[in-house]
Amino acid sequence: MATVRICVCGDEGAGKSSLITSLVKDIFVTTKIQPTLPQITIPPSIGTPDNVTTTIVDTSALPHQRTTLNKEIKKSNVILLVYSDHYSYERVALFWLPHFRSLGVNVPVVLCANKSDKTSNTPTDQVVEDEMLPLMSEFKEIDSCIRTSAREHHNINEVFFLCQKAVTDPIAPLFDSKDSSLKPACVSALQRIFYLCDRDHDGHLSDKEIHDFQIKCFRKPLSDLDLANIKSSIQSQLPDSVTDKGITQSGFLLLNKLFAEKGRHETVWLILRTFHYTDSLSLQSSFLSPKFEVPANSSAELSPAGYRFFVDLFLLHDKDNDVSLSPSELSALFAPTPGIPSQWQENDFPSCTVRNDANYVTLQGWLAQWSMTTFTSYRTTLAYLAYLGFDSSSSSPSSNTSTLKALTITKPRKRPSRGRRRRAAPVSRTVLQAFILGAPNSGKSALLSTFLSPRPSPPSQTYSPSLQPRNAVNTVELPGGKQVTLILSELGDHEPAILDNAAKLAQCDVVLYTYDSGDADSFAYVVRLREKYAHHLDELPLLFVATKADRDRVRQDCETQPEEYAARLGVQKPLHVSVAWESIPELFVQVAEVGLNPGSAYPKGEGEEEGGDGDGLMAYWVAAGAVCVVAAAVVGIWRRMST
Repeated sequence: MATVRICVCGDEGAGKSSLITSLVKDIFVTTKIQPTLPQITIPPSIGTPDNVTTTIVDTSALPHQRTTLNKEIKKSNVILLVYSDHYSYERVALFWLPHFRSLGVNVPVVLCANKSDKTSNTPTDQVVEDEMLPLMSEFKEIDSCIRTSAREHHNINEVFFLCQKAVTDPIAPLFDSKDSSLKPACVSALQRIFYLCDRDHDGHLSDKEIHDFQIKCFRKPLSDLDLANIKSSIQSQLPDSVTDKGITQSGFLLLNKLFAEKGRHETVWLILRTFHYTDSLSLQSSFLSPKFEVPANSSAELSPAGYRFFVDLFLLHDKDNDVSLSPSELSALFAPTPGIPSQWQENDFPSCTVRNDANYVTLQGWLAQWSMTTFTSYRTTLAYLAYLGFDSSSSSPSSNTSTLKALTITKPRKRPSRGRRRRAAPVSRTVLQAFILGAPNSGKSALLSTFLSPRPSPPSQTYSPSLQPRNAVNTVELPGGKQVTLILSELGDHEPAILDNAAKLAQCDVVLYTYDSGDADSFAYVVRLREKYAHHLDELPLLFVATKADRDRVRQDCETQPEEYAARLGVQKPLHVSVAWESIPELFVQVAEVGLNPGSAYPKGEGEEEGGDGDGLMAYWVAAGAVCVVAAAVVGIWRRMST
C-alpha cells in the first residue's frame, strides 16, 4: 500500500487549516479553527485512490516555527502551496519556491489559489493565464494548479486528489511543460505500446485494435461515439494521423500528449503501467526476468506456445513473403527491444544459423537461433519475449498470460556411473549441444559452415584460425521424422578454460574429436587433449571424426592409431567425412543420435570391460547361478544312483 505525505504550506491567513478542515468535515467550519492543525491520516476508503493512504500535515509560516516547517517539508512526498491574495501570491515566487529549493527537496508542488469566492468575478482561465502559467514556466517543480474555496467547498476534494496524483502519477517524467511536448522516455514507451497493439503491424490502430487496447487498459469498452470524438480531436490538430485504416503512431502520441496537457496524466500512467512500466519509465525487472530456475542437469527449451509466438512474429514481419528476414525486416521486428541480443552479436548473427542465398535468416534459422538462445541463456529469451509482447497476446485484463508459458524445463539428465554407462537411458530433450575439439586446421570451422549449408563445397586453400568461440545451430531430422535442434560449438582460444569448467561441460551432450586424416600429426593432438583433461572428458559421450577424407590418408604419427584408440575406449571407430561429399549431413544425424542415445558412446575406463562394471557384475552372478544349477543337478543324480 502506497502512502502519500502532503505538507500544506503558505503564508498565515491563506486558509491552509480551513482547506484541511473542509476536507475532513465535508463542510465549511464557521467556528474558529486552531492556528495549526494536528497531522491527520486518511485511509484509502475515504475518497482517496485505491491502495493509497494519505497523511496531511498542516504547517505554520511564523518565524519561530521555521525549524518544524523545514523538517516537515523534507519529510513530504508533495507540497500543497496555498495563496489567497496578491501579497501571498507574490511570496510564492519571492520566498516559498526558492525556500524549497534551498532545502534541497525534489518533490512536486501543487499550487492552490484559495478563497476563490472573494474573486469569483475573475474567470478561472484568466487566473490561470495571469498568475499560474508564469509561475509554472519559471518553476518546473510546480506539478499542477487549481482554484479552491473552503467557504463554498469548491474543489476541496480535487486539490488533495491532485496532490495524491502528483505522487502516484507524476507529470514530470511524462511531459515537458516548457516545450509542451512528451519527454523522450515517454515517447519511446508509447511507441513500443503502439507496436504491441498494432497486431497486424500495418502502422495503424484499427477500430478493433483500439477496442482491444481500451479493454486491456481501462477494462471497459469504448463506444462508437467516443471513438469518433477521439479521432476528431486528433485529426483537428494532425490531419494525416487518422486514415481509413485507423490511427497512426503520431496520432496515438498526440492523444497521450493531449491527456497530459489537460491534466489527465493519470490516464497516461494507467496505460504505461498496464504494459509493465515503472515510475522511471523502464520495464519492470520482474516482467523482464520472472522467477524461473532450471534445476541441475536440466535445460530450458521453448514450449509449443513459445515456438508458435516466434513463428507468428517471423511471418508478421516477412513483408515480402520470401520466408526470410532481411536486415530492414529484422530492424522493424526488434524495434520495441534494445536491439538484436548482444549474445547474438557476439556470435556473429546471422552467420551462426541458417540463411538463404541473400544471407537473410530463414524461418528454420530463426527458430533454431531462439532454441539455442533458450538453451544457453534462457533469461535472454524471457526478456525478449517480454519486449516483443508475448505477455500482450491477450487483450483481456484478467488474462494470466506470462512469458514463462513460452518455456519448458526438460527432465534431469544424470551422467551414469562408469559401470552403467552402456545402459544409459535415452535423453528426452529436443535441443542438444556438441563440442568440436581437435588440432588447428583439422576442419572444425568447415564442419560448422557445412552444418548450416550442407551443399558440398570445395575445401578452402587458406587457413584462418578461430580465436573466439563460435556456434552453429540448425535442425536435424532423424530417421522416423523426429527433429532436434543441434548446436555445434567450436571453442577457439577459450578451449582450456571451458574444458576446465565443469558447469560448461555439463551442457555438452557429445564431444566430436576431429583430426585431419591427411596430416600425420593431427590425431596426436586429440590424444594429448584427452589425457590432459581426462577428469572431465572421460565423463562425456564422444565421436571421432576423420576430416578431409577426400584426400590421401596417411598413418598418424602416434603410438596408437585412431581405429585402435577407439577400440581401446570401446567406442565406434572414426567416421571418415569430407565437406566435399554429399553424404556430409549423415554425420550430423549421427551426432544427434549419439546425443539422444549416449550409451555406446561413453569411453571405457581403465580395467573396465566392454560391457562395463555393471555388465561384468551381471555376468558374474549369471555364471554363479549356472554353477549352482549344475551342482544341484549333480547332487540329484548321485542320490538317485545311490538308491
